[in-house]
Amino acid sequence: MITHSVGLSLGSNSSMESGVAVREISTGKLIYMDKLFSMSDVDLFFENYNNLKNSIICVSLPWDNTMMEGKWRVLSKPYQLIHSTDNFLNRDNWMQRFSARGSETLSELVSKGAKIYRYEIYLTRQKLNLYSNYKEHSSADCKFMQSMLKNEWGFDELPSNMVPAAQLEAIIGTILADKILKEETVKIFDFKGLDVVNLR
Repeated sequence: MITHSVGLSLGSNSSMESGVAVREISTGKLIYMDKLFSMSDVDLFFENYNNLKNSIICVSLPWDNTMMEGKWRVLSKPYQLIHSTDNFLNRDNWMQRFSARGSETLSELVSKGAKIYRYEIYLTRQKLNLYSNYKEHSSADCKFMQSMLKNEWGFDELPSNMVPAAQLEAIIGTILADKILKEETVKIFDFKGLDVVNLR
């Protein structure tokens, strides 16, 4: 029986924070939030997490930041067309949007009986009406997301002071996990052997 939903927002590398949130299904309340950095922090969290088989886990897809040397490249990467012609070569995987970071850990958890799904944070934010017009991860964007989660989604336990963006994105993972249980999601593609889902 599924009793908890877990959201994990993975950063692109260990210098970028990751967030984790655990929500109790029966009450809809957050019972745990934390910031993580390295994959060993993520491993340690799941080693000490007692309800692995009774939880549904949603893990975000981190961006692949390899070959990113200038601002225009960082901003243009998500908008590149999918590689479909030999006339435009994809050397050094510079058009690869998502990083495989954490895939080995997740495969190991699946072998232990965990129910894990992946999600693309920006697509999910749009479907949940949590996408703002502010610069991503800016203080205004975080304040908007936190206010919406508190006022529109009923997360009353969120403090009035600013919560880190990674933890807010992990909370979005817990919402998506609840939607999976209610069969309100659809698979959009596969990534490293796991289903990437979004709301219908």
